[in-house]
Amino acid sequence: MALQVNDLAPDFTSKDQSGATITLSSFRGKKVVLYFYPKDDTPGCTKQACNLRDNNTVLQDAGYQVIGVSIDDEKAHTKFINKYELNFPLVADTDKSIVEAYGVWVEKSMYGKKYFGTARVTFVINEEGVITKIIDKVKVDDHTAQILA
Repeated sequence: MALQVNDLAPDFTSKDQSGATITLSSFRGKKVVLYFYPKDDTPGCTKQACNLRDNNTVLQDAGYQVIGVSIDDEKAHTKFINKYELNFPLVADTDKSIVEAYGVWVEKSMYGKKYFGTARVTFVINEEGVITKIIDKVKVDDHTAQILA
């Protein structure tokens, strides 16, 4: 069953771009913008990450911690962060456990070929770890406005 608003966000522990351990439940007491994206350094993912980077102060002032998740490894995340000066952690979900827990590992289709990949979905999580908003029609160049709306 798909996650819904008012569900408890599934906890996870994984590594970020620098090999540091990130556990979602350690952010209790803060609001979290947990955004899933298909791949580092691709056009849509770059626009989305840069929009969040450029507005990270606004999000932090509103009490949010931004965390990105993709199935790319730590090395790819480090390159992506350095190239675009991203100012929030990216979690490496190489075993796909987080994308599966959140229901964003989905069948996709491109040029008639079917394959599995990460859906671009953002979960806004409150201080108690409860999902308050799910954005599944992400506007990559105006994502902060969607989060704050």
